[in-house]
Formats: sequence, C-alpha cells, structure tokens
Amino acid sequence: MVAVESQMLALGTEAPAFSLPDPEGQQHSLADEASAFLVMFICNHCPFVKHVREELARIGRDYAARGVAIYAINSNDINKHPSDSPDNMKIEAETWGYTFPYLFDESQQVAQAYRAACTPDFYVFDADKRLTYRGQLDDSRPSNARPVDGHDLRAALDAVLESNPPPSEQKPSIGCNIKWAPGNEPDYF
Repeated sequence: MVAVESQMLALGTEAPAFSLPDPEGQQHSLADEASAFLVMFICNHCPFVKHVREELARIGRDYAARGVAIYAINSNDINKHPSDSPDNMKIEAETWGYTFPYLFDESQQVAQAYRAACTPDFYVFDADKRLTYRGQLDDSRPSNARPVDGHDLRAALDAVLESNPPPSEQKPSIGCNIKWAPGNEPDYF
C-alpha cells in the first residue's frame, strides 16, 4: 500500500464538467444546479476507501437530503486492478449502500482535470461550482484508532450549505495512488 497525498487543487477553481457512465452504462453529468457539489475519487480495492466506505454511504444519505449533488468516481486502470471493474463497482455500491452515482472514468481524463491523486480524494464546490474544500474526510486512517466520522468533510459541506466561509485549515487527503494506465500518468506529481 503506497500512501499518496491529494494535490490540493486551488480554491475557487470551477468544477470541471464530466459525463461518465455508471456500471449500468447510464451517463451522469455534473448537475446544472445544486446547493453544493461533492465529487469523490474512490475505488473498490483501496484499504483507505474500505476503511471509510460506511461513512461515505452515511454522507451520501445525509447530504443528498440537503440538496448536495454527490458523485463518486473510480479512475483506476482496471487492467491493473480488475477488482475495480464496473461489475465490481456495482456490487460495491449495493453492498455498502451508496445512494450517489458511482461512475467509471475509463479514460482517466476526469481524474486529471480534478488533479486527483489518491483514493479517497474529496472536492466540495459551492452552488456556483467554485471549489471551497479539497482534503481529507477526517483524521482516521486504517493504521490508527481514530473514529471514522467524516468530521472535516462534513464541516466543509455544512459551511457551504450555511453560506459560511470554508474551513481555514484543509488537510490533504491520504490514500492509495490512482492506478494510471500506461501513458496516462499526469504531470502534476
């Protein structure tokens, strides 16, 4: 397991648009309007994601009800990691109760547009689709005993929904590196 930190895309960046399929082949795009937007880069096999997936499902339920458009994106090369295939993504979403679209970024272009580096990697955008938060879910890791409560991400979402400034301290997310296809390695490392 190689731990990598997120690249901390510049605050204020406009959310890159995307149109990606879910495991059933249905295309999903960034919504035109929402109270806020949450884009998460996750995958099935990563120990960091496995450690937090129950909290991801809770966040999905809690914040979709408050008008947040939520998307999870898997950008891993499935030739290297067949456990991250769309068929397995469907099983993962059903098993853990993901109520948000879980999308497959086969070309890895969306991950590059967001400067995503690891799984999980989190991005919160306001109603104008401007980045207000990029960072960790919370301080919990598979190797420590801290609770998985989504504190940092929840605080960022609450700030946007309550029209408050974003958290001043934003710690990078830490997780497994995105598994890039040969020739797709981004230039931001």
